[in-house]
Amino acid sequence: MQKVKLPHSVEPTKSAIIRSDYRGIIASKDMERLSEAVVRCSDEVDAEVQFEKDAQGLTVFHGHLATQVTLICQRCNGEIDYPLDVDFCFTPVQGENQNNEDIIPEAYEQVEVDDHGEVNLLQIFEDELLLAMPIVPLHAEEVCSVKRDDMSFGKIEPEHERKNPFAVLKELKRDQE
Repeated sequence: MQKVKLPHSVEPTKSAIIRSDYRGIIASKDMERLSEAVVRCSDEVDAEVQFEKDAQGLTVFHGHLATQVTLICQRCNGEIDYPLDVDFCFTPVQGENQNNEDIIPEAYEQVEVDDHGEVNLLQIFEDELLLAMPIVPLHAEEVCSVKRDDMSFGKIEPEHERKNPFAVLKELKRDQE
């Protein structure tokens, strides 16, 4: 199958009516925030997205994203290759319709459409990939160059003994007897 570049913006309602399916790639160089958050990113993000109407008549688009990024291990400061595989499911809403949360199932994440009824797929996909990254990237402990015994965080000095602040009261009590 030939890899096709996906559009950056689409009208989800029109796409759902004609049941559009997109399978292709997005250039990772177009995702500036993702590029800034990682050491390296593979040149392409594989993407699949399907538009449809659900049983309630809501417009829904769902799919899958996959790419490979290189992060810095926070234990050894070495590079770690990390695959990002993300599944998503969105329903478009317009400004005033956002308060109708009771009719939108929990499985759907809401995404706001612009004044022309379009959503920015590039931005949505970039957000999903950023959310899929680990908060603290680490190699597996058996693979990491820094072993558990090599990690030292300093020694805790024994606490200096302080005088009990209530010792004065004890002395006063003894004097009154």
